[in-house]
Amino acid sequence: MSSLLVVLDLAGIFVFAISGALVAVRKQLDLFGVLVLAGTTGLGGGFLRDVLIDATPPAALADWRYLLVPVGAGLVTFVFHPTLGRLERLVNVFDAFGLSLFCVAGALKAMDYGLSPLPAALMGMVTGIGGGMVRDVLAGRVPMIFRGELYATPALAGSAVAVVGYDLGQPVWLVAALGASVCLVWRLLAMWQGWRAPMPGGSASV
Repeated sequence: MSSLLVVLDLAGIFVFAISGALVAVRKQLDLFGVLVLAGTTGLGGGFLRDVLIDATPPAALADWRYLLVPVGAGLVTFVFHPTLGRLERLVNVFDAFGLSLFCVAGALKAMDYGLSPLPAALMGMVTGIGGGMVRDVLAGRVPMIFRGELYATPALAGSAVAVVGYDLGQPVWLVAALGASVCLVWRLLAMWQGWRAPMPGGSASV
């Protein structure tokens, strides 16, 4: 199971790191800023998960691959950002794949560390959304999950499917595939159809 979790983690880190690096490029940050946002976006959710479930030291500090992947993604984005910028819709699709991979990996790792299904599902959601929240805060933006995007809900749903299946003794590859598919399809449909979370009616001045 550990090898599957590592693959899911690293794949999710790569696509999330690209999204963070693109935000840094749009904010006209230098190379160091690009690498910082790439790293925090790719590693933030998993780092937070590992600390909360007492999986210390966090994988991001214990395995060199976890540091190399976001650095590589940040450098690729820094060099080829004009091309990646034109492919923003495709990058958003990759981000949806990253979310689905991360939520499942986080939930299953939490189960592996002895958490019950409900908190494990919450840890899966935290893994999926944590890096993006840190990225947006560092970039001076309201985090995407607070702007009406259907992002955290698909992550929680995918995590829940994975942990319930795992708790029922189903094969890990099967529950991972099912959970990731639920999150991915929901997120892609929300992007395609323009589905939004409920927002306050009217407008208010502060």
